[in-house]
Amino acid sequence: MSPLIAAVLAAAVRSGTPVLFATLGEIFAERSGVLNLGVEGMMLVGAFAGFVTTARTGNPWLGLIAAGATGAALSLIHAVLSITLRANQVASGLALTIFGTGLSASLGRSFVGVPATGFRPMPIPGLEALPLVGPVLFRQDALVYLSYLLVLAAWYALYRTRWGLNIRAVGERPEAADAMGVDVARVRYGCVAIGGALAGAGGAYLSTAYTSMWIENMTAGRGWIAVALVIFATWDPLRAVVGAYLFGGVNALQLHLQASGTGLPVYLLLMAPYVFTIVVLVFATRETARRRLGAPAALSVSYSRDQ
Repeated sequence: MSPLIAAVLAAAVRSGTPVLFATLGEIFAERSGVLNLGVEGMMLVGAFAGFVTTARTGNPWLGLIAAGATGAALSLIHAVLSITLRANQVASGLALTIFGTGLSASLGRSFVGVPATGFRPMPIPGLEALPLVGPVLFRQDALVYLSYLLVLAAWYALYRTRWGLNIRAVGERPEAADAMGVDVARVRYGCVAIGGALAGAGGAYLSTAYTSMWIENMTAGRGWIAVALVIFATWDPLRAVVGAYLFGGVNALQLHLQASGTGLPVYLLLMAPYVFTIVVLVFATRETARRRLGAPAALSVSYSRDQ
């Protein structure tokens, strides 16, 4: 593998990691039947909380914890509205994005330009020397390695544990799950909180590892990309890796093209990752419809024993 290709692929992994965190979290929420369109807002608040904590303490791990806790706390607003109060999930999620965007922008004004020491690349001895995959996968920072483990853990939890079975049952037939003794509200609350925590962690990756700085609206639509990639992944954690790294690859490629001076308009290059995601999503949705591998049957449908 040439050094240039290895560098672009490694950059694709880094660029796709924050989207991967958020996509995994949204998969849990939607598998339980809750559509949360507030991912962008939770990522922004997580990015801010992670950066501020890292800058104040000098410990990026504390920043990651703060980001996850903040994202989870914000997600519980959506949970109360959509699960307990049975409000419209689309409206609640959009309001959460608007709230998170405004809150992070307002609180973050004084932190623009403030330096912070975040996560640094940590090559894994032995594995980094492997041909092909070594330079791409094993010369990354700790959060990238954590994302590898989270993908496997999410897949195992959803498909190989009783808890995962309960989640999928609640997302498909909440009334049947309730009749079997599963607490539908508790499962949904837990999954929405997990989604918020992982979205916050994805935001923290941007501010403590990818850039090590705070910039207003630094997610640049990645939360919406994560929501779209859930459909592309057909609600499966392993397929989410493919979607996130494809997005990251196109993003890394357009940055390389900008740096190399191709003469293409910058705004066209900046559009490329998002246009690519839309195109892929269109084809994935057609394939999904053809195979009838769609969303959980009870997605965005409120449930109450009294209904």
